[in-house]
Amino acid sequence: METKERGNPKTRQGVVVSDRMDKTVVVEVQDRARHSLYGRRIRRTKRLKAHDETNDCRVGDRVALIETRPLSKDKHWRVLRVVERAK
Repeated sequence: METKERGNPKTRQGVVVSDRMDKTVVVEVQDRARHSLYGRRIRRTKRLKAHDETNDCRVGDRVALIETRPLSKDKHWRVLRVVERAK
């Protein structure tokens, strides 16, 4: 039996702002977009909850996230890797 391809999951990079929960981190992701009327570049931030199976992410770490199936009410992302450790 063949396995089905699941498409292209979205990936994001952000900074961990909370690691208080068990196996979950809150990651702040910044997006830069152009304002529709004025054309000025604006920053938008989102706080995403991501699954961290090994609990190795700490506050201040820059992490890469990948979209996954819903793991809970708010959690739809998984930590792919730690890009840069907090100093």
